[in-house]
Amino acid sequence: QVQLVESGGGLVQAGGSLRLSCAASGITFSISVMGWYRQAPGKQRELVATINSGGSTNYADSVKGRFTISRDNAKNSVHLQMNSLKPEDTAVYYCRAIAYVEYWGQGTQVTVSS
Repeated sequence: QVQLVESGGGLVQAGGSLRLSCAASGITFSISVMGWYRQAPGKQRELVATINSGGSTNYADSVKGRFTISRDNAKNSVHLQMNSLKPEDTAVYYCRAIAYVEYWGQGTQVTVSS
């Protein structure tokens, strides 16, 4: 059974930091891309950051310079270090993995208070 389990969300004040983690299990094929997406209330889900198996990264403009994505291929895990958080970063953050097909985690809530 495929599972993507996210952790690390929570409530933080503006300017603070959080680190999200996602561990994938039960995926038979090599994971080519892992990433983080977020969805705020009333908005569409949007890309935050992705990283491929070679370590190449891609970030949304809104998080560049503040967020850092990293990956442990051996553990099929991906992390998102979020610094200088803003209230507009408040959303449910989802982990995504692509291994011929895509898999999604259940999401973890990040709330940034002003």
